Amino acid sequence: MSTTEVPDLVPAGMTVTGPPRRSLVSRVVGRLGGFLATGAIVLLGVFWLTPVVGLAVASLRSTADNSATGWWTALTDPGRLTLDNYGALLRNEGVLNSLWNTVLITVPSTVLVVVLGSLAAYALAWIEFPGRDWLFVLIVALIVVPVQVAIIPDAKLFGSLGIYGSIAAVVAFHVAFGLPFAIFLLRNFFLAIPRDLLEAARMDGGRDFTIFRRVVLPIGWPAIASLTIFQFLWVWNDLLVALVFATSDNAPITYTLREQMRAFSSNVDVIGPGAFLSMLVPLVVFFAFQRYFVQGVLAGSVK
Repeated sequence: MSTTEVPDLVPAGMTVTGPPRRSLVSRVVGRLGGFLATGAIVLLGVFWLTPVVGLAVASLRSTADNSATGWWTALTDPGRLTLDNYGALLRNEGVLNSLWNTVLITVPSTVLVVVLGSLAAYALAWIEFPGRDWLFVLIVALIVVPVQVAIIPDAKLFGSLGIYGSIAAVVAFHVAFGLPFAIFLLRNFFLAIPRDLLEAARMDGGRDFTIFRRVVLPIGWPAIASLTIFQFLWVWNDLLVALVFATSDNAPITYTLREQMRAFSSNVDVIGPGAFLSMLVPLVVFFAFQRYFVQGVLAGSVK
């Protein structure tokens, strides 16, 4: 007696099918496109890193070598590289004072913008008061105001207050122009926090400052870190505000390097290591907050 094999029954819609076969031309184009994209990224990275490497190498060469040949010639003779320029830089009182002035300007400007901006953003996001929406519209409108428009009025104001030409004037200007963007960025991030979470904290007896400190800040840390990076880089690399509101006694490193550029050929031993150090600090800050920066940029993209 013969038996007939009964095929396995598969429910409708559950048939397992593989991906459609791609033609040879499609596979070649796909691999070629990936290769071209990778090559373009590598070329872009090399193009961006070339000035950085050149500056680093030039900072390790003597003035005579920099005047005689290009920095790339040192790659074939690395034995001529020296740290003497950095030793002389650390003994240069003017450059050291400018680096310290940069820290005195950048740190308060960044901290004040982050603290005041986060408090104002929380109030505009979760506290009801008359004119809240109109106030936010005004703050957003201030973002598009160019820095150059406010230089003369602020110079007169700082002169009447007696702080013109001081570090306090530079810090005040940076804080004033950093707050609108900070409030705009953080308010939009804080609005993404579930309302039920804040209402539960209020039902437990939490006041606004407690909710802000224990609920909003831990959740909003990626956005705050992103704002910290933006503000720090903007203030650290600023030259225009320093030229207007600072003097040679309290000027940042950008001002000092600009003064050294007037005699570039004879000051390469100062400009090279000074510019590299001024670039190195923002890079350290960026990589220290990189993980939070990426989270802040991607926040809200996936629900």
